[in-house]
Amino acid sequence: MGGNFRGYRDLNVYCVAYQLALEIHEVTKGYPKEEKYSLIDQIRRSSRSVPTNLAEAWKKRRYEKAFVSKLVDCAGEAGETEVWLDFSRDFGYLEEAQHQHFVQKYDEVNRMLYGMIEKADKFCH
Repeated sequence: MGGNFRGYRDLNVYCVAYQLALEIHEVTKGYPKEEKYSLIDQIRRSSRSVPTNLAEAWKKRRYEKAFVSKLVDCAGEAGETEVWLDFSRDFGYLEEAQHQHFVQKYDEVNRMLYGMIEKADKFCH
Protein backbone atom coordinates (compact mmCIF):
# COMPACT_ATOMS: atom_id res chain seq x y z
CA MET A 1 0.00 0.00 0.00
CA GLY A 2 2.72 2.46 0.98
CA GLY A 3 4.47 1.91 -2.34
CA ASN A 4 1.44 3.16 -4.28
CA PHE A 5 1.78 6.67 -2.88
CA ARG A 6 4.45 9.11 -4.00
CA GLY A 7 3.46 11.65 -1.38
CA TYR A 8 0.76 12.85 0.95
CA ARG A 9 -0.98 14.71 -1.91
CA ASP A 10 -1.78 11.28 -3.40
CA LEU A 11 -3.77 10.26 -0.31
CA ASN A 12 -7.53 10.46 -0.79
CA VAL A 13 -7.93 11.59 2.83
CA TYR A 14 -5.56 14.51 2.19
CA CYS A 15 -7.50 15.56 -0.92
CA VAL A 16 -10.84 15.45 0.90
CA ALA A 17 -9.52 17.29 3.97
CA TYR A 18 -7.84 19.95 1.84
CA GLN A 19 -11.03 20.51 -0.18
CA LEU A 20 -13.04 20.80 3.05
CA ALA A 21 -10.67 23.47 4.35
CA LEU A 22 -11.15 25.41 1.10
CA GLU A 23 -14.94 25.07 1.35
CA ILE A 24 -14.94 26.20 4.99
CA HIS A 25 -12.80 29.21 4.09
CA GLU A 26 -15.32 30.14 1.40
CA VAL A 27 -18.46 29.62 3.50
CA THR A 28 -17.05 31.58 6.46
CA LYS A 29 -16.65 34.65 4.24
CA GLY A 30 -20.40 35.09 4.78
CA TYR A 31 -20.20 34.96 8.58
CA PRO A 32 -20.79 38.19 10.56
CA LYS A 33 -17.76 40.45 10.96
CA GLU A 34 -17.94 40.19 14.78
CA GLU A 35 -16.99 36.49 14.43
CA LYS A 36 -13.71 37.34 12.66
CA TYR A 37 -11.43 36.78 15.67
CA SER A 38 -13.38 33.94 17.21
CA LEU A 39 -15.45 31.47 15.22
CA ILE A 40 -14.05 32.29 11.77
CA ASP A 41 -10.41 32.11 12.83
CA GLN A 42 -10.99 28.97 14.90
CA ILE A 43 -12.85 26.96 12.27
CA ARG A 44 -10.43 27.98 9.53
CA ARG A 45 -7.44 27.05 11.68
CA SER A 46 -8.78 23.66 12.75
CA SER A 47 -9.96 22.71 9.24
CA ARG A 48 -6.55 23.63 7.81
CA SER A 49 -4.81 21.66 10.54
CA VAL A 50 -6.23 18.37 9.24
CA PRO A 51 -4.35 18.37 5.91
CA THR A 52 -1.27 20.06 7.41
CA ASN A 53 -1.01 17.40 10.13
CA LEU A 54 -1.46 14.75 7.43
CA ALA A 55 1.51 16.18 5.58
CA GLU A 56 3.52 16.09 8.81
CA ALA A 57 2.42 12.50 9.49
CA TRP A 58 3.54 11.48 6.00
CA LYS A 59 6.96 13.00 6.55
CA LYS A 60 7.29 11.11 9.85
CA ARG A 61 6.24 7.71 8.52
CA ARG A 62 9.74 6.34 9.02
CA TYR A 63 8.71 6.14 12.69
CA GLU A 64 5.37 4.37 13.03
CA LYS A 65 4.57 5.80 16.48
CA ALA A 66 5.20 9.38 15.29
CA PHE A 67 3.11 8.71 12.16
CA VAL A 68 0.19 7.39 14.22
CA SER A 69 0.48 10.24 16.72
CA LYS A 70 0.13 12.85 13.94
CA LEU A 71 -2.83 10.96 12.46
CA VAL A 72 -4.48 11.07 15.88
CA ASP A 73 -3.81 14.84 15.89
CA CYS A 74 -5.57 15.02 12.50
CA ALA A 75 -8.62 13.28 13.91
CA GLY A 76 -8.60 15.66 16.87
CA GLU A 77 -8.55 18.70 14.59
CA ALA A 78 -11.36 17.19 12.50
CA GLY A 79 -13.38 16.75 15.71
CA GLU A 80 -12.73 20.35 16.71
CA THR A 81 -13.84 21.52 13.27
CA GLU A 82 -17.08 19.54 13.66
CA VAL A 83 -17.84 21.38 16.91
CA TRP A 84 -17.26 24.75 15.20
CA LEU A 85 -19.59 23.59 12.42
CA ASP A 86 -22.24 22.79 15.04
CA PHE A 87 -21.87 26.29 16.49
CA SER A 88 -22.08 27.73 12.97
CA ARG A 89 -25.37 25.93 12.35
CA ASP A 90 -26.82 26.77 15.76
CA PHE A 91 -25.89 30.45 15.42
CA GLY A 92 -27.71 30.49 12.08
CA TYR A 93 -24.59 31.05 9.94
CA LEU A 94 -24.74 27.67 8.24
CA GLU A 95 -27.81 26.10 6.66
CA GLU A 96 -28.75 22.58 7.74
CA ALA A 97 -27.91 21.14 4.30
CA GLN A 98 -24.44 22.73 4.38
CA HIS A 99 -23.91 21.46 7.92
CA GLN A 100 -24.92 17.93 6.87
CA HIS A 101 -22.54 18.05 3.90
CA PHE A 102 -19.61 18.96 6.16
CA VAL A 103 -20.54 16.39 8.84
CA GLN A 104 -20.74 13.62 6.24
CA LYS A 105 -17.41 14.61 4.71
CA TYR A 106 -15.68 14.76 8.12
CA ASP A 107 -17.13 11.32 8.94
CA GLU A 108 -15.46 10.12 5.75
CA VAL A 109 -12.17 11.79 6.73
CA ASN A 110 -12.29 10.18 10.18
CA ARG A 111 -12.98 6.71 8.73
CA MET A 112 -9.97 7.09 6.42
CA LEU A 113 -7.75 8.37 9.24
CA TYR A 114 -8.64 5.51 11.56
CA GLY A 115 -8.15 3.06 8.68
CA MET A 116 -4.64 4.44 8.23
CA ILE A 117 -3.99 4.21 11.97
CA GLU A 118 -5.10 0.56 12.02
CA LYS A 119 -2.85 -0.25 9.05
CA ALA A 120 0.01 2.12 9.88
CA ASP A 121 2.61 -0.53 9.07
CA LYS A 122 1.41 -0.47 5.43
CA PHE A 123 2.32 3.23 5.17
CA CYS A 124 5.52 3.23 7.20
CA HIS A 125 8.94 2.04 6.18
